[in-house]
Amino acid sequence: MNDEQTPPIRTISSREVYRNPWTRVREDVIERSNGVRGIYGVVDKDPACIVIPLEQTAEGDFLWLVRQYRYTVGDTFFELPQGGWETAEVDPEELARGELREETGLLVERMTHLADHWIAYGAMRQIHHVYLAEGLTPGETERDPEEHDMTVHRVPVSEFESMLLDGRVMDNCTVAAWGLYRVWRDRRDKLLRSTLK
Repeated sequence: MNDEQTPPIRTISSREVYRNPWTRVREDVIERSNGVRGIYGVVDKDPACIVIPLEQTAEGDFLWLVRQYRYTVGDTFFELPQGGWETAEVDPEELARGELREETGLLVERMTHLADHWIAYGAMRQIHHVYLAEGLTPGETERDPEEHDMTVHRVPVSEFESMLLDGRVMDNCTVAAWGLYRVWRDRRDKLLRSTLK
């Protein structure tokens, strides 16, 4: 949160210019602290989640990814399971468990909330709840009609990290969630080592 008492931008007026079941677009007349007025376009979306389904085995660590066509950029990519239920009031963990099951069929034994991120907050207002999912059991998917082309892939973590660099994963939310997990994991492991000394 901004440390200043008065926000550097205030809203003069706001009007909704478009709405569908997933998205609302508004145009705000704003005034900056220097007195200059302007227009700010904002995309409002309900809360969403992104899940890191991590499977740790004797053969190594694996992630479960989905692959789907993204119309806005006209290409198909791998990414971590993610999404929302188009409602403002939702339990974040229930949402994360539900989205993971819908997209991958996976049921989860342990969910760990890592953090909340704003998605593309230069233009959009949507919170992303980031969860680590462990203790995974395969099950049946329950995909939305828009996800008819989605496929599920179990990928070694080493391969996934190569995918971040070679363009097979280009979703910034996936990259951010994985970076968050690596920081969280490193701090957890450091704390465990210090308690064992």
